[in-house]
Amino acid sequence: MSAAPRIVRAADTAALADAAAAAILEAAQTAVREHGRFTIALAGGATPASTYTRLAQSPFVDAMPWDRTWVFFGDERMVPPHHPESNFRMADERLLSKVPLDADHVFRMRGEAEDSDAAASDYTKQLLDTCPERRGGGMPRLDLVLLGVGVDGHTASLFPGSPAVRETFRPVVAVHAAAAAIPERLTLTFPVINAAARVFVLVAGPEKAKVVKAVLADRALTPAGMVRPTDGELRWYLDAAAAALLPR
Repeated sequence: MSAAPRIVRAADTAALADAAAAAILEAAQTAVREHGRFTIALAGGATPASTYTRLAQSPFVDAMPWDRTWVFFGDERMVPPHHPESNFRMADERLLSKVPLDADHVFRMRGEAEDSDAAASDYTKQLLDTCPERRGGGMPRLDLVLLGVGVDGHTASLFPGSPAVRETFRPVVAVHAAAAAIPERLTLTFPVINAAARVFVLVAGPEKAKVVKAVLADRALTPAGMVRPTDGELRWYLDAAAAALLPR
């Protein structure tokens, strides 16, 4: 059974980025100490972007074990890697291009592919080849998955009502998010997200307060509420505005 999430409150977005960067560093150092490598799936969105900027700065940039770090992505829009809406582009500009990461250790989802299902299969193979540890159903076990949350309760590219929310077998799938500006996407699924050793959900801003309350206080059945690591740790990092409707 999954444990209750740990809620970490920060005064503002800068404090949230600092706390999240420190937690990522700690997770990386622990993973390298325990099994010699650190695997992380990055999220898109403004709040993770601030964390990436902070992680690329002192003291975190000098303390991270970059040579033992392997980077994946939680989701991606079906766009080329330098498109303004590409999650890879954001992460590359904020973090990846600014730290001493081996290019062979960065696995982006190929949003430019003509066949999204084939791209999802290729990404599954990369996950399986790079993450030797397995959990239930043979799912690759990432050391850390970072996630954000949309105002509709979606996380990664797992949207309310999407068949991908019910996926139980494939670690990566192609999805069509009808309400999104760029509907065609690739995403990790709940089986691999919930197989991770740690999942950190990063949320900031007053527009997210209602969905945070729905998930954490009201236990509403949203995709974000389905993030429940079965043998790992779940933390929600919230700024004061996002946490405003939660009980103290």
